[in-house]
Amino acid sequence: MSNQMWGGRFAGGPSALMREINASISVDKRLWREDIAASRAHVAMLADQEILGAADAASILSGLQQIAAEYETEGVAEDPTLEDIHMHVEHRLGQLVGPVAGRLHTARSRNDQVATDFRLWVRNAIDEVDTQLAQFQRVLVSRAEEHAGSVMPGFTHLQSAQPVTLGHHLLAYYEMIRRDRSRFADARARMNESPLGAAALAGTSFPLDREATARALGFDRPAANSLDAVSDRDFALDYLMAATQCSLHLSRLAEELIIWASQPFGFVSLSDEFSTGSSIMPQKRNPDAAELVRGHSGRITGAMTSLLITLKGLPLAYSKDMQDDKPPVFEAHDLLTISVQALAGMVATSRFNLQRMCAAAEAGFSTATDLADWLVRVAGLPFREAHHVTGRVVKLAEERGVGLAELKLDALQEIDARIEASVYHVLSVEASVGSRTSYGGTAPARVREQIARAKQALGI
Repeated sequence: MSNQMWGGRFAGGPSALMREINASISVDKRLWREDIAASRAHVAMLADQEILGAADAASILSGLQQIAAEYETEGVAEDPTLEDIHMHVEHRLGQLVGPVAGRLHTARSRNDQVATDFRLWVRNAIDEVDTQLAQFQRVLVSRAEEHAGSVMPGFTHLQSAQPVTLGHHLLAYYEMIRRDRSRFADARARMNESPLGAAALAGTSFPLDREATARALGFDRPAANSLDAVSDRDFALDYLMAATQCSLHLSRLAEELIIWASQPFGFVSLSDEFSTGSSIMPQKRNPDAAELVRGHSGRITGAMTSLLITLKGLPLAYSKDMQDDKPPVFEAHDLLTISVQALAGMVATSRFNLQRMCAAAEAGFSTATDLADWLVRVAGLPFREAHHVTGRVVKLAEERGVGLAELKLDALQEIDARIEASVYHVLSVEASVGSRTSYGGTAPARVREQIARAKQALGI
């Protein structure tokens, strides 16, 4: 049996293997809402342009509405002989309204049809993930406000560096997510052009009103070049690149939660909601949700790489390779949205061990930089000399097994006679974080300013 959509050119039908490799309905059935929306806009425009009679347009629109209701309640009944969602809709339309269904495809190709549907889906996906990221930011800001003054160690090279506040640390991820949202917003603005009406690749001789269909579908304008309109998948790559960077940020926080939840750190206890146990070790509380978020980042990166490689050598305009554009985008979106929700849940429900965090901040001579700064500011030493003096002080404290604040003044003055008793005002971790008052610093006052700005941006 030849294909009912394009079989007039062929004497015989495709082999079973050809039908299997050619069919995409198992994947692109997710586009049914977008496909019906684009078809409705197209039919309405055809009627307005008097390319299609009003009665035929009304019949088609009624049929499309019924198909949408069926799919909403029953899902799409997959038939691989119909290849894709576009043919499924048109086939069902023919069953409902008869031969007039064939007029739906007037002045339209599956090339501009799928390009339009896919753009609509990605645009909706961006809106969905932006909503979830905004909620994640609210969680981060809420916990940051709770811990604006809670002291913890700040790390470089995973070594104790300087004390910071937990609120400041959480707000670093707020900033990462803010940039992620801006990347998704940029992608959305750039992609918001309608391919509909570009037809197969060269446009059409019918007097279409592409501005009207673009407006009806919420696009800013029709795409300017018909070749580019049907072959462009930059919007999918933009989505995947934004998703990849976002997933990297999620993975970094997931990794920190995993480390912090380990017994050697003991900074955080993850809730039962986002932990699992062991099949053999009853004492275990495993951070599986965080580990899965970390793992999903690799899969999202792989999805981006997959589409990049698929598209890298394709000539204009449409090639069947582009049928493989949707699986990586769908997979990445599913992984990203569940990762955002899971990580937001983990942050919202975690219990932080503030005493353990503060004790860790006091270890490792984390106020050494404060001593060096004091030597510059009060004693007048050049910073490089102050750095050298501080290094000798740290070495002495290490040899004696004490913290910097526990060294006696006479011991400090043996290293440098310019050290005075007022130095002890900067050697505690609380004094250290309180002194970091530069814009964007970790001082609790500055953290609360950052929180206020974030709450204003989020409308809370």
